[in-house]
Amino acid sequence: MNSSVFFDISAGAYIAAMIIYIIYLVVRNRNVGIAASGITIFGFVSQTTALIIRWVNSYHFWVSSNPDSGFVESILRGAPLRNLYESLIFFVWSLILFHLFVEFKYKNRSIGAFVTPLAALALLFIDVSGSTKEIQPLIPALQSNWLLFHVLLSFLGYAAFGVSFGAAAAYIVMVTESRKELPYIFWSITIGIFLVVLVAMGIDFLSISTAQRAEFIQNHFLKTTLRNPSPAVAGVSWIAAVILIFLFWKFGLGLRKVLSGMNMTPAILDEITYKSIAVGFPLFTIGGLIMGAIWANSAWGKYWTWDPKETWSLITWFVYALYLHARFVSGWRGKRVAILSVVGFVAVIFTYLGVNLVLSGLHAYGSG
Repeated sequence: MNSSVFFDISAGAYIAAMIIYIIYLVVRNRNVGIAASGITIFGFVSQTTALIIRWVNSYHFWVSSNPDSGFVESILRGAPLRNLYESLIFFVWSLILFHLFVEFKYKNRSIGAFVTPLAALALLFIDVSGSTKEIQPLIPALQSNWLLFHVLLSFLGYAAFGVSFGAAAAYIVMVTESRKELPYIFWSITIGIFLVVLVAMGIDFLSISTAQRAEFIQNHFLKTTLRNPSPAVAGVSWIAAVILIFLFWKFGLGLRKVLSGMNMTPAILDEITYKSIAVGFPLFTIGGLIMGAIWANSAWGKYWTWDPKETWSLITWFVYALYLHARFVSGWRGKRVAILSVVGFVAVIFTYLGVNLVLSGLHAYGSG
């Protein structure tokens, strides 16, 4: 059985849920919120089914190539976490899992309008990046029993950080009274840049042939607009980007009125942000850093090599460690720690995608 059908169904469900969650924020209709949650759950069940099918297929693929492997080893090395496509799919699954837990625990659907866009963006990135969706042989660097535990715990941590980002972004919107406040300026510019890059990637994707999409990120990223060889085209693109960011800054404050009318308070959002990071930080510490170091020593003979991926993982760890330290020791609350949560997730995105796709290093296999 092919898992791609269930993945496509889940992708469509998450995108539909994102739209309905946003509509729910605007119309404040209970039935609309129930529909958004129902579609999200349907997508999650479909994606879970797809992951199970792909794991079974990957297991058989590994066994056919390595008939002497034991059952447990084949299960561990057959985990569908071997390339960029599979890791993105698992990140989305983990993100939705944490989101649904938070939604049912706090009995509030508003946070879905801030979390489901992350899932939709990740799924969109899969299509525009040219990532292969075929089951591939496990390269020698990944042939380890540490693969499942290292990647599994790391991405569960990433997902928890993603939920904290959504809650922190909503918190900043709710407590902002003026567009001139630094937290709002930071938040609106950060989201505006994400939107600019997303639109530019879409234009890139439409402007290249199907054959070129396999090398999209490496050779065509933003070259249709912001990195265009023509100074005139690049100049117009940068002006358009600045205008788009300005418009988001100008009208983004309108979200405050929308959120204020929902059953959501800054205190709840602050609590969600903190608890998400409190869950994600030990997962990322154990899975991403400690297990990663042990695996690195067995694979390369060194626990730490200052590879770009390792370096940015450490930077990400320090940001969230600073968040927890500032909250517990210095008593920080509110906007300052919310900004740290947003900065932390920006570091997560660069650790996960930026390093793999832009920089080179021992973790370059993550780009394929």
